[in-house]
Amino acid sequence: MARILSNPFRGTGLSHPALDDVPWPSVDAQAPLALLGRCPRAGVTPLTSVFALARELGVAQIMVKDERTRMGLGSFKAVGAAYVIACDAENGAARGQTYVTASAGNHGLSVAAGAAAFGARSVIYLADTVPESFADRLREFGADVVRAGTDYQASMAAAMDRAEASGDVLLSDSSWDGYTTRPHRLMEGYLALMAEVFDQIDTAPTHLFLQAGVGGLAGAAAAIARRHWGDATRIIVVEPDAAPCLIASIEAAAPTETSGPVSAMGRLDCKVASLIALKGLARDADDFMTISESEGHYGASLAARHDLCSTPSGAAGLAGLASASGALGLNAGSRVLVALSEKSDQ
Repeated sequence: MARILSNPFRGTGLSHPALDDVPWPSVDAQAPLALLGRCPRAGVTPLTSVFALARELGVAQIMVKDERTRMGLGSFKAVGAAYVIACDAENGAARGQTYVTASAGNHGLSVAAGAAAFGARSVIYLADTVPESFADRLREFGADVVRAGTDYQASMAAAMDRAEASGDVLLSDSSWDGYTTRPHRLMEGYLALMAEVFDQIDTAPTHLFLQAGVGGLAGAAAAIARRHWGDATRIIVVEPDAAPCLIASIEAAAPTETSGPVSAMGRLDCKVASLIALKGLARDADDFMTISESEGHYGASLAARHDLCSTPSGAAGLAGLASASGALGLNAGSRVLVALSEKSDQ
């Protein structure tokens, strides 16, 4: 069953020493848009109103920002790490460089593609549980793939050790104490998604459901949505109940590491929140909710029935909407925005 928490820090933010030196999420969408405008593979992803789905869920409108075709990489993450590497290239610091990261999915593809595009190398650490088919996709972009550990945390630790020992550039999509500059820029890349939405609709949605792992997409989207729409939109952050790092941190009023089983929502199966995302979402999100594994699978099947095939991770925002029926102020007049964040064969 979905669990919902009203955010007690909405509008003011969470005051905690671990967040004092952490930057707020960027709201400068023009920087990534300018770089994307020069990329031949870049293009605006569609925003589709799915009226049959809205009728099924008892709301007036459901708008789906469809990231499955983003830059040919299959997810919103294409505008994250690759944007950081493009910025390095602008400063003459990418060619010949080696970028190191850990990935459970799409972030690694963005690093690998960005490195290949700008004359750099990439080394991607994967947990043993990540399918070999994904490792093969990384290799197609020239990445060196290294297996390390049984979960994402273990592969991330191995990537950090490699970067520290070699002097290679660590490019994570999360942030922690002492590591914020690159993930802050990476989250700035995600603003392109919402900047496109602002051009695609004339009226603010009543509700915005944002799926979250470490929280990068959710934190970026919520920050710029508040800047553009003010308080007109209720923003809800959706996590797997197996990896509730954001909702647990809000409940504890402190950054909190969580534990739990492996989730089928693999791209969201993160036990520690990005500090930049946590700082922003504590200020900008109205509600946090967790969904069960069965609810995550239902969200993916619901999307597929309406020709929006994705994964439980990619459709988790939609799963949150479906699981919140009758709550969160949803009614027959609600106009809801969700992101379909990845294609189904990731």
